[in-house]
Amino acid sequence: MIPLEWLLEADRRIRPTALVTPVTEDPRRGIFLKWENHQDTGSFKLRGALNKVLDLELWERQRGLVTCSAGNHGQGVAVAARQTGSRVIVFASDHAVPAKLEAMKQLDAEIHLVNGGYALAERTAREFARAEEMTFVSPYNDVQVIAGQGTIGLELSRQLPEMNADFEVYIPVGGGGLLSGIAASLTNQKSRPRVIGIQSEASSYFHALFTRGSQDGVLETESIADGLAGEVEEGSITIPLVRQLADEIRLVSEDEIKEAIRLCWKEYHEKIEGSAAAALAGALKSTSKNKKVVILSGGNIQPELFEQICKWDDSTPDEVGR
Repeated sequence: MIPLEWLLEADRRIRPTALVTPVTEDPRRGIFLKWENHQDTGSFKLRGALNKVLDLELWERQRGLVTCSAGNHGQGVAVAARQTGSRVIVFASDHAVPAKLEAMKQLDAEIHLVNGGYALAERTAREFARAEEMTFVSPYNDVQVIAGQGTIGLELSRQLPEMNADFEVYIPVGGGGLLSGIAASLTNQKSRPRVIGIQSEASSYFHALFTRGSQDGVLETESIADGLAGEVEEGSITIPLVRQLADEIRLVSEDEIKEAIRLCWKEYHEKIEGSAAAALAGALKSTSKNKKVVILSGGNIQPELFEQICKWDDSTPDEVGR
């Protein structure tokens, strides 16, 4: 379990840099939307990366930081590295979204591309950090990273004080850090909402872990929810946390994710990436009568992909929400 004290300390630690992101309501659908695409760097990942790096000892930062990322976590670590004067190396798949790679470079991260998927990039980063005696910053398998992500739950509790057992919170799931952190923060409520993780059918590793206790045999295909792709590290602390704290993990299709991206742009004038859209797709697909809270985890989608999905027409909004 992540103690409340750790979550509150994370909230204090990251507050000078991380933004309190807005919550809006779509009363017609019974949905509240938490817009982490408005966060600095365009993603919730800044929270966990900041909390972890700022909590490191000086000598740990002086060794240099190594991480792996589909793009958003790497940007967060790079921001934290700038603040602390640290060197940062990010390992990423050569299939990573080009816009995310460029954003990390603009933040002075050194990018090492790995010929393969995210899981191989993560293993390579860990091996490199050990060999070079540098400090590895996991995207999810770290209690301080999880506590940083959990600050979203603290904000939700303040923004939606009416949230109770009649609510459901929909959270995208990759390595499980975001779900673990938010769920841990909500356990302190007297009347806790249901916590539902959402993952793409194309990369259903955590769904398999949650439903049958193993990710063996999962067949991964290409997904536009790139931030949720890849195997979960064996022995990750998020595995028991998610099993303990989540009520369900559900799957959505790639078509449902694309439709959620289109809806978000057409109706809310907000640009979101595939990982965020997975959570929205899960809420839209649900037949539950409970009120729903959707964590829209980020907005860093490749422009060409966004244009292709939304198929510009005369009804397209003129301005993009962050």
